[in-house]
Amino acid sequence: MRITYFCCFTVLVLAASAILVSARPPAGGTITGKVTYTGTPVKMKPIDMSKEPVCAKEHNPPEKTETVVTGAGNSLEYVVVYLSAGDKPSAPPSQPVRYDQKGCMYVPHVLVMEANQPLQIYSDDPVAHNIHPMPKANSEWNKSQPPGAPPIDTKWEKPEFIAVKCNIHPWMHGYFAVLTTSHFAVTDADGNFTIKDVPPGKYTVTAWQESYGTQSQEVTVSAGAATANFSYKALPY
Repeated sequence: MRITYFCCFTVLVLAASAILVSARPPAGGTITGKVTYTGTPVKMKPIDMSKEPVCAKEHNPPEKTETVVTGAGNSLEYVVVYLSAGDKPSAPPSQPVRYDQKGCMYVPHVLVMEANQPLQIYSDDPVAHNIHPMPKANSEWNKSQPPGAPPIDTKWEKPEFIAVKCNIHPWMHGYFAVLTTSHFAVTDADGNFTIKDVPPGKYTVTAWQESYGTQSQEVTVSAGAATANFSYKALPY
């Protein structure tokens, strides 16, 4: 009888284990790729910060404008790549994203966040800034941030790409990328990106560059990896 009970118990354990394994969600995959350009992009000019010497001395040589940042092999940096269709909605993260004003520059140049995710805007400079996002779908605002001021706490309710400027320092320019997906990436200095933990399925992957616009392609993700490469035609103007 003991042997019978043991065998039955073993069968039940194996059956339960099989149910647990089958109930687990399929392993996520990754989408990797590279964003490049063809043609001749406009040359970025050195930024003249002479009107703000305390910031100018932090940049030697001077920083260049970041509207189009290129790298080796015709790569493009600061391109936002994200799932624009096919992804399941999820609650926005409670962890805030951070935007810095340092040396009279926006860091990072492009900051990605989810709609309704907390955003904190800091100033590390000993000079005043006047941060001015210019949304179209969300409400526009313009706030002063003197030295030593606490961070500006805010969020964006609707998805869009929002240009940001400083009314005091006209060379300061950046973007907020507000998305409805948690699956996104920003290309690095070599134009590479990786979107992690993507559930198996079919998706539309979109790349956005502030001067060259958007491109999209369809991608199927399995338990392994999928690839999505993008190429923009650069125009010298």
